[in-house]
Amino acid sequence: MTRRKVAIIGVGQTQYRSQHEATLPELAQQAALAALEDADMTMEDIEAVVFSMGPSEFVGMNDPEKWCVGAVGGRNRPFMRINTGGATGTSAIHAGFYHIASGIFDSVLVVGADKVRECKDSQQVLNTIWDPLYERQFALTTITMAAFQAVRHIHLYGTTEEQMALIAVRSWKNALNNPVAHLKGRITVEDVMKSPYLCWPIKKYEICPSSAGGAAVVMVSEKKARRMGCRPAWIKGCSEFANTVFQGDQMGGRAEMDFADSDILAMAAKEAFHQAGIANPLKDIQVAELYAPFTICEISMVEALGFCGKGEGGRLNERGFFDIGGRIAVNPSGGTLCANAIAVTGLARVCDGALQVMEKATPGMQVEGVRNVVCHGEGGSFQFHAVVVLGAE
Repeated sequence: MTRRKVAIIGVGQTQYRSQHEATLPELAQQAALAALEDADMTMEDIEAVVFSMGPSEFVGMNDPEKWCVGAVGGRNRPFMRINTGGATGTSAIHAGFYHIASGIFDSVLVVGADKVRECKDSQQVLNTIWDPLYERQFALTTITMAAFQAVRHIHLYGTTEEQMALIAVRSWKNALNNPVAHLKGRITVEDVMKSPYLCWPIKKYEICPSSAGGAAVVMVSEKKARRMGCRPAWIKGCSEFANTVFQGDQMGGRAEMDFADSDILAMAAKEAFHQAGIANPLKDIQVAELYAPFTICEISMVEALGFCGKGEGGRLNERGFFDIGGRIAVNPSGGTLCANAIAVTGLARVCDGALQVMEKATPGMQVEGVRNVVCHGEGGSFQFHAVVVLGAE
């Protein structure tokens, strides 16, 4: 069967913040209505719904998608929930893409929401992602997980804490132009370096917030997109790879892959780039929206995506290589460091990437001459990596 072409023609996001008075269904509905309005469509035009919902425990309700079916127009329509942890939003895009690429549907709404602070202790929930017999006893958390990656990267490549701090500085500055970002502002490397250590070398300003918010996209077949006469963001490549949950198997020695390097992302990106016809990502891609919840993640990810060699990410960041106006703009939205409603963070990366391709990003955030954007989601113990390549053609 020939795979049909698929386009994103509508994008919607709510404001991301620590708390929302709106309920989870209301947040999802707000995002869905915004995406439908952007696409100049109504729910009557939608044939199926994909719901992006990460771990149920965050919102304090079992199977929360059942609460949201009516609010997002899922009644009497094909409806499915996707959950791959932090990668959920990007994986939901994959599901919507294949709904249409397969020829089964012509229009799909991908929507979700999260309220991470609705549970008693979100960090305690995250602490249960590791193997319960061999690794959980070491008191692993997502913060110590990031610290392990940073320590390995420093050991192998000489990456410095100041280079990591620059990621936070750039992200917060970029977010000033993002109307829905949770964290934003003008901070300095000194500010980051003075913020408290949470687990060396990770400091307070180098981690993402716990956010509440919703996001949605409207996806349609090529025939429908052409008929509507809009400027869509075409989905040119989709791929998702997974690694073992065991961090100890990736800590040097005889490890096939080192925890310092996002090698699984490199594998997923290679497949997505192949589908998109991209041979030289540094030449052919203008924007990257990456799920980097800690500063060290972004350094490792730009290396894995082929924008530079291993160990070069920190040094190139010092030269403005990844700034808006630099060689390739990384997270011009501010990225995950500035908003992290976990169930939809990967979806938000695709929303922000689509806005770039559609030339709808806000002034200051819009990158000139965007032809291709790579969007990314990450979940588990840095083990799930999902990639989407968007293009103007």
